[in-house]
Amino acid sequence: MAKELTRRDFLKGVAAGAFGVAAAGVLGSVPVVAAAEETKYTPGIYTATAKGIASDVKVTMEFSETEILSVVIDSTGETPDIGGKAGPLLEKAILDAQGPDIDAVSGATVTSDAVKKAVADCISQASGKAIVVQESESFNADWLGQAPEIAEADIKEELETEVLVVGCGTGGWIATMTAAEEGAKVLVLEKRETPTGIREDIGSIDSKLQLESFAQYPEFKIDKTEALQELVRYAGGYVDSDLLKVWINNSGEMVDWLTNLMESTGDWFMSLEGGVGDLNHPERDKAYATGHSPHKTEQGAAKEGLSTSSTFRDFCDATGNVDWRFQTALVKLEQDGDGKVTGVIAQDLTDGKYIRVKASKGVIMATGGYATNTDMMLALQPQTMKMKANVPIGSTDDGSGIKAMLWAGAELDPTHASMMFNRCSVLPDETAGYKTNGKWYWFGEQPFLKVNLKGQRFCNESGPYEFMLHSMYMQPKHTYVDIFDANNKKYAEQFDEVGCCRLFKFPNGADSNMPYDYVWGQMTEGENSHLALGYLQKADTIAELAEKLNIPADELEKTVARYNVLCAKGEDEDYGKSAHRMTPVDTAPFYGIRTCAWHLTTLNGCRINTDMQVIREDGSVIEGLYATGDCTGGFFSQTYPNLFTGLACGRTMTFGRRAAKIVAKK
Repeated sequence: MAKELTRRDFLKGVAAGAFGVAAAGVLGSVPVVAAAEETKYTPGIYTATAKGIASDVKVTMEFSETEILSVVIDSTGETPDIGGKAGPLLEKAILDAQGPDIDAVSGATVTSDAVKKAVADCISQASGKAIVVQESESFNADWLGQAPEIAEADIKEELETEVLVVGCGTGGWIATMTAAEEGAKVLVLEKRETPTGIREDIGSIDSKLQLESFAQYPEFKIDKTEALQELVRYAGGYVDSDLLKVWINNSGEMVDWLTNLMESTGDWFMSLEGGVGDLNHPERDKAYATGHSPHKTEQGAAKEGLSTSSTFRDFCDATGNVDWRFQTALVKLEQDGDGKVTGVIAQDLTDGKYIRVKASKGVIMATGGYATNTDMMLALQPQTMKMKANVPIGSTDDGSGIKAMLWAGAELDPTHASMMFNRCSVLPDETAGYKTNGKWYWFGEQPFLKVNLKGQRFCNESGPYEFMLHSMYMQPKHTYVDIFDANNKKYAEQFDEVGCCRLFKFPNGADSNMPYDYVWGQMTEGENSHLALGYLQKADTIAELAEKLNIPADELEKTVARYNVLCAKGEDEDYGKSAHRMTPVDTAPFYGIRTCAWHLTTLNGCRINTDMQVIREDGSVIEGLYATGDCTGGFFSQTYPNLFTGLACGRTMTFGRRAAKIVAKK
């Protein structure tokens, strides 16, 4: 079994040329074209900080009269496996460049940008010139590039297995456990130091838990044909209906298998998130009780370090069929003369050596999407980049798996989609955009009054999360403001929300992911709360609130007055929001917060067939290559159907299990 590995000496740029350096003098800003040795410094040690994605990044630099002698970067407050590891990777690059004009670390663009700004600040102090990092709106349109050529002499190790799983997250875990259970020898490659666990909210239809609930809650029963039609409608038809049916018809078995696996340990139990909203006041968009979440039992809660990952690892180790290589990154797929995938070339991130892995039965790709690949995002989803702000929680995937499959001949989805939530806040002087760092804001999906930056209401605030965000995109600066009052707890319970945004127990007694009191405490209590940091604004009058939020007071007052009239009528004559979600804003103190998109992951990738085989543009199969999860296509388009709670995770797990069963039997 492979040892746990640590990361060092690995740097991969994703946006070369996106930043330049300029010197600002009395005659204005001009590009720095002089060689580093021509710049004169006052010798000494200088320190600067800049805001990263989760913390202030600190840079300490030592200068002689003519050069930068050393660079020490403290990014330990950033996302642990990504930005937190970026510091050591950037230090050598800065020394080599003798300045901040360097490539970003793949997946850590925000942290890299903060480092560059702090480096420029240190250079300014040492040189006496105002050095700034100029941002460019350009990006590398050739985000795909060419598959790297790896010389045979550089391949230092060869491994053989039956099933190779690339990526150990939501889909990789399920594929690995299933293949091992089927008796196949499995090797897992994972670029992180440790694998990720599975998310809460696992979507399925007709699990045992659902079937058992129908007697008491007949409204939970799902018509499979209706579900298919709804998913096709959400996607505007840009889906493979037969692929949708794989999830619809097989997800219940997958959840039952996973439930039995976890509950057999005595450490876990699975619950059905039983709720479909207020049926007395039907919504425009129907909700489905598809979500399932694992919870710790008393026995499990008493075990230090217990996680879904540790439980899954124990299961895999008990089979004796799984080997692991952590901190090992996919470089490219290998194919024989007929185009069949025979394995991969990977790279050990601890020493840079290349490894060939041969897989006799097949390769299962579970590498995720491309949310942290700035070039891919700007090329394929520019609208998403305008709606989002950066927060530390979300995907760390950089599209490397998708690119490897495209190099091998795969077809890319014709449209591009993401999973976004209106759970990100920005300061009252900020607006949405991928260069803005925001704060995670779980309360954001509650369907309170929402206004644009002119203080005007602009849509039905109740519905699938992305519908709200897409409506926001049509407004100035792609940013809106949540407005609510002192009665927000009562109203949030009245909303009878479903899925992960529900803040109270479900009608069947299942716990919500985040209880109201916890969420409200995060927002209002302590030095790191939204209120203390200036994200959430509080006021005694609507006019005062508008002033604090930098929106027109007269317009907000008119909007609130009109909204309160409609709430009293119990009918939304303007946008058609359901009556039980028309709650007035009339009791001080009043609250407001600027809101935009939290981008969790991308949802489009390479096309697959119903046997999870990756296919070419002509529909032919790339033999030996299988895939699941966010690196695959054909399942989502336009928007994420979040009212099928846990659909993305359920799809990924169901497809991972199906792929593993098929490959293991070869």
